[in-house]
Amino acid sequence: MRRHQLQQTAGYDLGIFEQAVRAYAHLQAPVTPLKGLGFDVLGDHFSPAVAIIAPFYRVFPSPVTLLVAQSVLLSLAIVPLADWALTARGPRTALVVGFGLGASWGVVQAAAFDFHEVALAVPLIAFAVRALGEDRWRAAALWSLPLLLVKEDQGLTVAAVGVYIALRGPRRLGLWLTAAGALGTCAEVLLVLPAVNVHGGFDYWQQITGGGTATTGGVTAAGGGGSLIGLLLHLPWPGVKWLTLLMLLAPTAFYALRSPLTLLCAPTLLWRFASGNSHYWGVAYHYSAVLMPIVFGGFVHALTRGGLSWRRGRAALAASAAFTLATLPFFPMRELALPTQWITPAHVETADAILGEIPAGVKVAASNRLAAQLVHRDTVTLVCMRDASADADFVVVDASDSKAIAPCSADTAVAELTRFESRGYTLVAQSDGVTLLRR
Repeated sequence: MRRHQLQQTAGYDLGIFEQAVRAYAHLQAPVTPLKGLGFDVLGDHFSPAVAIIAPFYRVFPSPVTLLVAQSVLLSLAIVPLADWALTARGPRTALVVGFGLGASWGVVQAAAFDFHEVALAVPLIAFAVRALGEDRWRAAALWSLPLLLVKEDQGLTVAAVGVYIALRGPRRLGLWLTAAGALGTCAEVLLVLPAVNVHGGFDYWQQITGGGTATTGGVTAAGGGGSLIGLLLHLPWPGVKWLTLLMLLAPTAFYALRSPLTLLCAPTLLWRFASGNSHYWGVAYHYSAVLMPIVFGGFVHALTRGGLSWRRGRAALAASAAFTLATLPFFPMRELALPTQWITPAHVETADAILGEIPAGVKVAASNRLAAQLVHRDTVTLVCMRDASADADFVVVDASDSKAIAPCSADTAVAELTRFESRGYTLVAQSDGVTLLRR
């Protein structure tokens, strides 16, 4: 919430999801002007499950509603795993597991990066993993099935749960669940998304199949480009992928490797590492949030299996807690202890004052960072999307927008001001790099 007050959130992605939830709250199709003219967000990612937040948003129409909902969902994942640890090994284990999951880098990164639909998947996976660990096969299947409504790639996790059940529990139930997960993802990617998408296709297909190239840390890595050999060579490199694996397992002192539950991470890791998009490879953003309840579930499972002495168990818990504490200063939760996070900069106050000049219920073309501040009361588009922003009533741009994204960089957004002025837009306010125009 404090990050949002400091204008550290953005239209991409908090604004986009708020536009979708706002539409659901008014029983409308989830059209998101920030993505383009008439863009239905269900054609971007298949995530109708976010509609569950709509009733709360109808009562509290604010981006803060989404941020609070996300925090509740992420925190909810602690409940089944900490309770499992409490039942199996006592309060000390429950404390380490609950603290480790709640403060894990994957969860904290997701909480700090605006809002994303994967927050809905995290508690579902946690409940499903516990059910698997306790051999409650039907419950595991029922907890995992709603993942098909969270995001199109989560069908792969459903299929993985099905394979686990088929190998260790009732074979027929496992095979049905595997088929449901695999066919669900295929149907969403190949049929549903292209049918809804304004471009008639799946916008991320080239990325997740390893096509094209991506650059990270100065190293250019090419996707498999459709070649099986190329894909296999691409999977383990560059080295940031090994760092991600290390960071996934280290919070459990590597004891998660003792549990077959940890293999449920495989589908998500495979599509991420096969991708040509370098953002998927590392520990940034929200992509690892869905993996954290799996590895901590594997940790609890490993601690409850035979062959582990109490001494070794205590050592594993100590190592897990030490890793969690040691990594806290390197991830966004450290911001809570920074004095600067509790001081509102003059630039933010200036921007807030200028945004206050914009009335509610109008159409606004904005730069990315300012867009998130307006979505709850206005129809907002990105200033550089010319088709969507052509008839905007107001235009507001921050020349120092640190959240600028391609193709709407800060320089591009500032250049758009000249185009609007040439069309007769007049200056309302300009201060500290923030400019407001009115039609």
